[in-house]
Amino acid sequence: MSADVSADVPVSAGASAPGRPGAPERAERAVRPGGPVRPVAAVLARLASWDVAVIALAALVIVLASVFVDNFGSSRNFTFLVLDLLPIVLIALPMTFVIATGEIDLSVASVLGLSSAVMGYLWNQGLTIETIIPLCVLLGAALGAVNGLFVTALGLPSLAVTIGTLALYRGLAFVVLGDTAVADFPSSYTSWVTGTIDGTSIPNVAITIVALAVVFGVLLHATPIGRWTFAAGAGEQAARFAGVRIPMLKFWLYVATGAVAGLAGVLWTLRYSSARADNGSGLELAVVAAVLLGGVSIFGGRGTLPGVLGGVVLLASLQNALRLSDVSNEALNIVVGALLVASVLLPNVTQAVRTGTDRFRRRHSHPTGSPPLAAAPR
Repeated sequence: MSADVSADVPVSAGASAPGRPGAPERAERAVRPGGPVRPVAAVLARLASWDVAVIALAALVIVLASVFVDNFGSSRNFTFLVLDLLPIVLIALPMTFVIATGEIDLSVASVLGLSSAVMGYLWNQGLTIETIIPLCVLLGAALGAVNGLFVTALGLPSLAVTIGTLALYRGLAFVVLGDTAVADFPSSYTSWVTGTIDGTSIPNVAITIVALAVVFGVLLHATPIGRWTFAAGAGEQAARFAGVRIPMLKFWLYVATGAVAGLAGVLWTLRYSSARADNGSGLELAVVAAVLLGGVSIFGGRGTLPGVLGGVVLLASLQNALRLSDVSNEALNIVVGALLVASVLLPNVTQAVRTGTDRFRRRHSHPTGSPPLAAAPR
């Protein structure tokens, strides 16, 4: 908390009265970087940030793909592109919070698969779809709570825990549904998921994406929850001293991630009209790659939701363009893996270069001390 210290500082004989800066103060104000140049410098620094670069790169990929890839710019392909990025962007929203605290959740794709399998099983048992959907979301929240308890209550590393539950939840999905598929869901629901808003090529589910993006964006950037999240990732010990209840925070973040993954399983099932135990296999890599590509530090404490959304669009656009170019799934996996490595390496290299440059400028800008002040006008 800053305070005004001007009243505590005595005015020397050569200084002017408070409220009327003297010549040395005016000269210093003219040369120091806190003057009129600061807004311009702030804007330039923002434009040079990683998340803005990712958003610009995503826009560039879309433009180039629209020009050079057949059918990429068609309205039909736009609909499929949004449907393809649907599960990635949904899970990436809460995953941003988890990674920003310095943790990770690799079980999200298995939660999606188990949610889909349970949805098919309950449908076969005669439950209505209106009952099944909230039950699947609650199931995802419960699975996320299991991860959260292992990480917060037992103090186990999240990487090891969620690798274990990745295999556990996927195995349970096969126990529930086996190798069979359930495909007779109500057409009113499946057509809504795959349908578009009247008169446009925008899928109906885009409404869900926008609504959740706004909610998570406000939580991350405009509420204490977001500040606690970044504080926990930047320095857990300092955050504890500041009064942040880190175990409780992380627990509920895992619950939210599981709930959204359960919802993604429902939407995945309705989109393809097929409940299968292997739905969403491998999706966790795409989600983590998109979040890290968007500028969220794997070590926690840094990131923005607009950058994550840009990373999702960049990843989905690349995959879509490559599929239209008849690129094999193996090559698509190579692209995702390369982007995952780049998303971890490049932001840290950029930060190191920026830190080194700032140090060099501070060291060599005024080698003989503070800059000389202009002489006072007579």
